[in-house]
Amino acid sequence: MWMKTVFWGLLLFMLVATTMAVEYGARSHNSGPWSWCDPATGYKVSALTGCRAMVKLQCVGSQVPEAVLRDCCQQLADINNVWCRCGDLSSMLRSVYQELGVREGKEVLPGCRKEVMKLTAASVPEVCKVPIPNPSGDGAGVCYRAAYPDV
Repeated sequence: MWMKTVFWGLLLFMLVATTMAVEYGARSHNSGPWSWCDPATGYKVSALTGCRAMVKLQCVGSQVPEAVLRDCCQQLADINNVWCRCGDLSSMLRSVYQELGVREGKEVLPGCRKEVMKLTAASVPEVCKVPIPNPSGDGAGVCYRAAYPDV
């Protein structure tokens, strides 16, 4: 008899918990620690001007001056919330595309295709040895959000 009571109690608990999760948006893409990085909540996205220059230079195959690399790495490290670093790189990449009027599959700059720039930006944390969260356990040090800014 007590097993039935426990079973029905757990079932009722799960029903209530599921209903509350749906009501309060637990499945929303804006839940979790990365939601603190949303400009709508007052978060100021870093322009990452040093990383912008570094990614452009690397993409066209140019040598990146030490000062540019140092600036980029410092700007990325200065983002206090590690959950915001990849999002800020993604925002930086979108602004580069917008500035240059880039469409899918086109060259971003002469000799630099969009896919190459995406992967270059995604690898910035690894190049700079700046930690980023990696909840999935794969691709340590690579920003998935920067490689796919439209996701």
